[in-house]
Amino acid sequence: MRRTLRITVAQMVADARGRIEEIDADDAIALPGDPDVVIVDLRDVRERQRGGYIPGSFHCPRGMVEFWVDPESPYYKDIFGSEAKFVFHCASGWRSAITVDTLQRMGFDNIAHIRDGFNAWCNAGGPVEMPDQPGG
Repeated sequence: MRRTLRITVAQMVADARGRIEEIDADDAIALPGDPDVVIVDLRDVRERQRGGYIPGSFHCPRGMVEFWVDPESPYYKDIFGSEAKFVFHCASGWRSAITVDTLQRMGFDNIAHIRDGFNAWCNAGGPVEMPDQPGG
C-alpha cells in the first residue's frame, strides 16, 4: 500500500521557487571571490568528497542549516551573522530551494540559491575544487 501525501516534494520545490530568488549557474560562476557573497553548500560530505565543491564555499549540511543560522540556537555559526548575501546550493536545486524558502520564513534575508544546483554549475563550466584525499 502506498501512502498518499497532501503535497509532494516536487510541489514543495515548485512552490518554494515561486517565492525565492534563483540564480542561474552561468551567473553564479562570477560569485566566488566576491567579498559580499557567501556560497553555502548543503550537500552531504560524501557528495563533496565524490564530486568536489565550489572553491571558497562554506559547507553546511542540510540537516543543520536552520540550527546554524539561528542566533538563539546552541549550534549557531558566526558566519551566518555576516551582512553578506548567502547563495545556497545542493546537487540539483531541490534541497536548496526548500532551504532558502524555509530560511526566508525564519526571517533570514539577502539569500538565494543556484537554480539546478552543483550539477548545473559543473555543466556551465564552473570551477570545482577536489578535497584532499587521504594518502594523496
